[in-house]
Amino acid sequence: MKRGSTLFLRVVLLLIAVGAIVGMVWFPQTEGRAVNLDQISIYTDPLIIYAYIASIPFFAGLYQAFKLLNFIDANKAFSQGAVNTLKNMKFASLSLIGLITLAVFYIRFFAQGDDPAGPTALGLFASFAVAVIATAAAVFQKLLQNAVDIKSENDLTV
Repeated sequence: MKRGSTLFLRVVLLLIAVGAIVGMVWFPQTEGRAVNLDQISIYTDPLIIYAYIASIPFFAGLYQAFKLLNFIDANKAFSQGAVNTLKNMKFASLSLIGLITLAVFYIRFFAQGDDPAGPTALGLFASFAVAVIATAAAVFQKLLQNAVDIKSENDLTV
């Protein structure tokens, strides 16, 4: 893969991370319950704190994708390090699905006076998108592990 392609993907990953951080800072101020609150009270809402904690696997997955691009640039795409990076991406994706599911259950069953249909639908769509990423990472991990095994076998025969 040419260096320009991986550079483009790195810029895209960086834009996704910056967009997520800006959204995490900006969205709580525009939420309906935050109209009459001061800045400290806005960010001490338990659901907002949970969203910040749940964003950790998201950013960990972005970091692992960035790390995978580093392996590709160093011509080490068929290495055990790349396989481990894909495994970590899969784990981060599955963790994010679990955290989204917990948030949806909380909103669905414990939020009083709110209509839970919108957040439930958003949670389902986000979980589906992350599940696609987790599945792709799992498939690529298995394929890459097979390639690494074949490569190490061939290195031993020579």
